[in-house]
Amino acid sequence: MLLTLLAACGGSRLFGDRPSMAPQQTIAGEPPATGEDYKDYGRNPWVDASKDHLSTFAADVDTASYAIARRKLQGGELPPAASVRVEEWVNYFKYGFPAAPAETTPFAVVMDAAAHPFEPNRYVLRVGIATKEKTAGERKPSSLVFLVDVSGSMDSPDKLALARQSLHVLTQNLTDKDSVAIVTYAGDSRLVLPMTSVDRRATIDNAIDSLRVGGSTAMGSGLDLAYEQAIKTVRPGAISRDANVGSHTHEELLQIIETRAKAGVTLSTIGFGMGNYKDALMEQLADKGNGNNYYIDSFEMAKRVFAEQLTSTLEVAAKDVKLQVDFDPAHVSRYRLIGYENRDLKDSDFRKDSVGAGQVGWGHQVTALYEVELSDASRAPLATVRIRHKAPDGAAAVETAFAMPEAPAADFAQASPDLKFAFAVAAFADVMRGGARWSLEDIRKIANDNATNNDRKELVGLIDRAMALRGKDARVAQ
Repeated sequence: MLLTLLAACGGSRLFGDRPSMAPQQTIAGEPPATGEDYKDYGRNPWVDASKDHLSTFAADVDTASYAIARRKLQGGELPPAASVRVEEWVNYFKYGFPAAPAETTPFAVVMDAAAHPFEPNRYVLRVGIATKEKTAGERKPSSLVFLVDVSGSMDSPDKLALARQSLHVLTQNLTDKDSVAIVTYAGDSRLVLPMTSVDRRATIDNAIDSLRVGGSTAMGSGLDLAYEQAIKTVRPGAISRDANVGSHTHEELLQIIETRAKAGVTLSTIGFGMGNYKDALMEQLADKGNGNNYYIDSFEMAKRVFAEQLTSTLEVAAKDVKLQVDFDPAHVSRYRLIGYENRDLKDSDFRKDSVGAGQVGWGHQVTALYEVELSDASRAPLATVRIRHKAPDGAAAVETAFAMPEAPAADFAQASPDLKFAFAVAAFADVMRGGARWSLEDIRKIANDNATNNDRKELVGLIDRAMALRGKDARVAQ
């Protein structure tokens, strides 16, 4: 049985009386205006394929960074450069995939490339993997512990009020085979609802409605109590509440989260609100907990995560998923991975199964974009992608390889609509984090020409907002 611990958190202090330990990151030249915390992971460099033809990274299906940027842009400000993680923008959107090629792997794969629309003598390569969708009836039972921040900093409509709405959406889309517990933390922790079957939906709804703010934020003891509820379902009686996590350091707490993820309790983080939001910490907690990191900026986003994508959120298709793109140095002179800076893995760790990586749920997609320069003018496939993963309950990893089926398209106009749109998203994100200096007008045209659904049309609107804001703000490089 899969257990997922969801933390709704918007407070500024998460470890007892100690402030968050990660330094605040801001746009160069812009004074810090809030208590928000973002971590700048830098930007991947160009790599000489003759010296290193392997690009290795962990799968990432998080989308928090895109939702944060949307919230900022719709509110009339540019997203902080350090908040932009390109892969989370790209993976917010859905793309078309074929069926998985064999029963031995859960993954369908897409690899295609085309001439770069902005840079001469350069190409864009897309590498994507996806698992099939599962219906609610096919999903395995889940036991969920909601760990909810009810500190005074959560007292606003876009924080605790929206968190309550989100929890209602989630429970409405669970079934009687699922169960729920609720723990809160502020000045102290409290068990609001012990593990309860969803067939007692009214009891769960009443517990959600009872959530009220009060106290300062002390996450550690609440996390300890939440884990106690979760681990009992995995191994009854295995852990007693004899240690207060809140008394541990930041590093010790992350170690506890990582250890309990291995015991069967994954930690996903759900963020709400702005002004004191600790994005770097929330992303780090989910990473160590083998879970996902989401940001809920609206009721529509709550429905997306907890209704439309519920099975993907709850049920793991593969864990410790690593990707390794093997470039052919006979044809590729150098390459650059756009994004995944904090998911980078050593090439030598690809086949070290003790080195963990990301998990992918049923119906999840993982897409990565590369810029590539060729060493010759031959029309040949550029690379092979290898995928290494473990089954949800497995310890031994399985590896599969997929060769790029065709040579790159000679013109960007010949690329697939999905490749064009994914590149537009990555390019927009790269510009917003202060990386590429491509024209937003040109990026907007590509996005608009391939905006085939409402999500994609929304991105076009966000580009419009960014263009207007950049025109007003001389501190942002053009």
